[in-house]
Order: sequence, then C-alpha cells, then structure tokens
Amino acid sequence: MRRGVRFVVGAGLGIGALAAYLWYVGPEEVGSRVAAVAPWAVAAVCVLMLAEATVDGLGVWASVRPLRGGLSARASVQFAFAGDFFDVLSPAGPVSSEPIMAQFFGVATETSYSEALGVRGVAKYVKSAAQLFLSVALVGVLFLDAPASRFVLVTLAGAVAALVVVGAALVWARGALSMVVVAALTPVVRVVTGVTRRTPVGRDAVAGAVERFWERVVQFRDAPELLGVIALSGVFEQLLTSLALWVALAGTGTTVALIPIVAVIPLPQAASVVPVPGSLGAYDVLLAGALSLTTGAPAAGATAAVLVVRTFELLVSLGCGGVATGFLRGVRA
Repeated sequence: MRRGVRFVVGAGLGIGALAAYLWYVGPEEVGSRVAAVAPWAVAAVCVLMLAEATVDGLGVWASVRPLRGGLSARASVQFAFAGDFFDVLSPAGPVSSEPIMAQFFGVATETSYSEALGVRGVAKYVKSAAQLFLSVALVGVLFLDAPASRFVLVTLAGAVAALVVVGAALVWARGALSMVVVAALTPVVRVVTGVTRRTPVGRDAVAGAVERFWERVVQFRDAPELLGVIALSGVFEQLLTSLALWVALAGTGTTVALIPIVAVIPLPQAASVVPVPGSLGAYDVLLAGALSLTTGAPAAGATAAVLVVRTFELLVSLGCGGVATGFLRGVRA
C-alpha cells in the first residue's frame, strides 16, 4: 500500500508540474513545436531523451559508490530521474538541486547529508569538466580558422579556465574555506535546529560536517575509476542529446554533421553567469544560435529542433522525474 501511495504522490508531482508547464507555455505552442518536425523524428527524440536521462544513472551509481557501497543500478536510475525533476524546478538548476538531492542520497545510503553532498559535488564538477573539455577539443579542431565561430571557442575555453581555477582554489585553500563556511553556517544551523530539536547544533557539529564533506571529496583520489565512469556518463549524455538534436534537424528536412552539434551542447550553460534552470528561454536561444552558426542549419530549422528536444527533455524530467521523486525517502526511519 505504501508503494501505491508513493506512486500516487509521485504521479501527482509529475502531472502537476507538467500541467504548470503546459499552462505557462500553452498547449497550442507545444503542439506547433512538435508539428514542425516529422513524426518519425519526434518519436526518436522521445526515445533518446529517455535514454539520456537513464544514462545519467551510471554517473549517479559511480558517485555514491563510496557511501557504504552506494545504490543499486535500479535505484541509481531512479535518483537520476528525480535529480532531473529538481534540476527543472530548482531556482539555479543543478547548482541548487544537488543540495536538495543530497538529503535523499544520505537517507538512502545511511550516511550524513554532508557526505552525500561531498560526493555529488565531485560528480557535478567532473561531469561538467568532461563535457567542456570535449567541446573545447572539438571546437578547436573544427572551427579554429572560422572567425564567426571563435566566440564559441572563447566562451567554452573561458568556462574551462574558470572550472580549473575554482578546482585549484578549493584544493589549495581548503582550510581557509572551511573556516569561512563553518563561521557562516553555524548561526544559521543553530537557529534552524533550535526550532526542530531540543538542543540546537553548535559550531563543533558544523565543523564536523564540513570535515566529513572534505573527507568524501578527497576520497576520490583513491578511486580514479569512479571518476572515469562519472566523466564517461557525462559524455554519453552529451552524445545522446546531440543525437536527438541531429535527428530533430533531420526531421525538419535539414541534414548536418553530428560532431559540431556535440561541440556546442554545453555552450548555453557555459555562457550563463547564473546557471540556467530548466526553462524555455535564453538557454534555447543560445543553443539554436550556436547550432545555426556552427552547422550552417537554417535559423528556423535549428530553433524548431532545439524547441522539440527541450520540450521532450522537460516532459521526461517532469513526468518521469515526478514519479521517481515520489518513491524517495527524505526522512530517516
């Protein structure tokens, strides 16, 4: 019965989120986007978006492996779909969804919140780095002599440089950063736990949580194979999304090379000062423009392809992700 209730709750979350999305965008608008692409291409895009969300489970499995053995393959896929759900709904996309998901990971693996946040933080960093490095390499080889495409290379290279600087700063200034985090979080945690517990949590407990966070981050030095699996998962996701866009473009009657599409997939996030949540807007404009520039596809065809892929991506994230979220446990038994 509990599983039935969880399914109903999850389905309610998914249906509610989908209804809100359709109300915001408009059913007619969604229908017109789908109608702009051939039916066979629409079906293929739907399958590829489901596959892309499923492949993310591989990275989830590898990232939480250090936490008491981690999760099963099935549970990892479930968490991947749930993560996509929160990626869409949280204010800053993956940046703000991981702190939410860390609570569920901690409960499922019987570890602390800070430990779960540590391994998932590493996973997001490695996944982003793998995708950006692949894109920079492809753009550098394919478009180095094309003046119109240099802004793509500069943007992606800038994102890689920022990623390297942030990573180096975290490694070299870990002690100082930990002191700042403890000082900033202690008053907040004390107030929150003062409401939820009889005895508020003090500075020592916060410092211990921060230390456990770093222990889990550093632990990956002894498990490079897990980092490799996480990176591979990110590359697979990038390839599947690229293939979906390529199919959608073909469905509009435009045939282009696949490799340039792979190269520009991370561009919208790299070009955003603030991470873009799962919304239809600036993300899609940037991606459609980059596709048109690097592949030579007509602007109308590129826009139609991007909107169809993004629409199905959001439908999968909200629908399947909502059901997956309903089966998560956020409170320890």
